Amino acid sequence: MGSKIRCFEDVIAWQKARTLSKNVYKVFAKNKDYSFRSQINRASISISNNIAEGFERHTNKELQSFLYIAKGSCGEARSMIYLALDLGYISENNFKIIYNQTIEVSKLIAGFIKSLK
Repeated sequence: MGSKIRCFEDVIAWQKARTLSKNVYKVFAKNKDYSFRSQINRASISISNNIAEGFERHTNKELQSFLYIAKGSCGEARSMIYLALDLGYISENNFKIIYNQTIEVSKLIAGFIKSLK
């Protein structure tokens, strides 16, 4: 863990994942497909939660494991927004915003993993 990162809130990937989750919750807040909404909300919040949980374990090995889980959840959220677009649950504009956020978060997590090796 880098010297400037004292707590998980300092992790840029966590900060960006938090914003992603907030956007997902807002975009799908009125979606009547409860099962879909619940799944995409859980996938999005899993990203920041796994970064936080891994960081709090205080070992690089465990942090790395949780970062891989967070990266997987990011992929799940990205996959689900494709379905949301296909089903007409999301506008093209909101799709692009959330898609770009998932790509950014995924890259940040990958960079963090690489820095731990």
